[in-house]
Amino acid sequence: MPTELEELVGFLGAPKPHIRQIALENVVGYSTHQPAIFKTENLKPVKDLKALVGSTVANTKNALTCLINLSSDPNVLNLLATDTLFIELLLKLITTPLPTPPNAPKDAPKPPEAPPAAELGSMLLANLAKHDTFPAKVLEIKKSKVERISQGEMAMDQLIDCFVRGEKYWDYLAYLFADVSRTPQGRKYFITPQSYDSVIPMSKLVVFTEHPSDLRRRGIASTIKNACFDLPTHSSFLSPTQINLLPYLLSPLMGPEEYPDDEMSKLPEDLQLLPPTKKRDPEVDILTTHVESILLLATARSGREVLRENGVYPVLREAHLAVEDEGFRMAVDRVVQVLMADEDPHDPDPEARVLEVEEDEDDDKVVEIL
Repeated sequence: MPTELEELVGFLGAPKPHIRQIALENVVGYSTHQPAIFKTENLKPVKDLKALVGSTVANTKNALTCLINLSSDPNVLNLLATDTLFIELLLKLITTPLPTPPNAPKDAPKPPEAPPAAELGSMLLANLAKHDTFPAKVLEIKKSKVERISQGEMAMDQLIDCFVRGEKYWDYLAYLFADVSRTPQGRKYFITPQSYDSVIPMSKLVVFTEHPSDLRRRGIASTIKNACFDLPTHSSFLSPTQINLLPYLLSPLMGPEEYPDDEMSKLPEDLQLLPPTKKRDPEVDILTTHVESILLLATARSGREVLRENGVYPVLREAHLAVEDEGFRMAVDRVVQVLMADEDPHDPDPEARVLEVEEDEDDDKVVEIL
């Protein structure tokens, strides 16, 4: 005998739209507190929730909320992340802005409004990226150009162009980028100029290492770190004429400290003479991720030389003094040991020093809406 709650969930697939809507409105809260009721009959309730996405705005938001909360289950995650048609619908909900009102002034058009389900869709997409096959899948999906948003015809290009607008609705895409960057295909994508705008995607993202949103800062810090595992790309990361990553790693580590002139002159130009109001990133885990990225960039001798020449050591020294966290200080110590060590002129392979750094695991958690 099904329970009353199981009977209620069964109405998610009712023939009449108004009954489905009422059932959905009443089961949203149970997706967190009693998720088992959605996992009966070979996940039929989850399939019914998928079918409700894209119907009405209210139904879409409620169904997405349920799916976000349920996607921590491996079976639910597999059902969602392997459904290409559902993923394409989700991408459309995230990237397609509201149409411009017909009476809008043409001489001073406003930026397009974010889609109503952009934030919830981004949350679910970030959760789907935990599935092993999803990063490769999302990199392959093509879409029509989105007017006033992106001229790219690849889903990832459009997601990045939404993200760089800076609005909160797309904050959770930072976690998607972090998971995609764990894969070789993802790392290649982030450091390759795209044909539609000739811009390296990573160069669009590094500016968010000091964004007010800790979601963006944390996700982009992990994206950078994961991408740094690809040794051949380090020259592009460190080149002032390409990605120019170093200032964006060092600035979050810097506070209001003053440096002697000889140390100040070595810093990247944008970091010289910072105001006394400069604040260090308050999140220790984000700071630690940036230090680990620097450690990865020190893998090759050429990278270590760039780091030494650009005042990395004084910045780490001051951060080590200011941040009272054992894990952070241990990470800093590892970088300092590498930078301060003498280079062996007889090293048979000076470009391949092995460093024990793991890919970022902080993003393994799925998003839930309580």
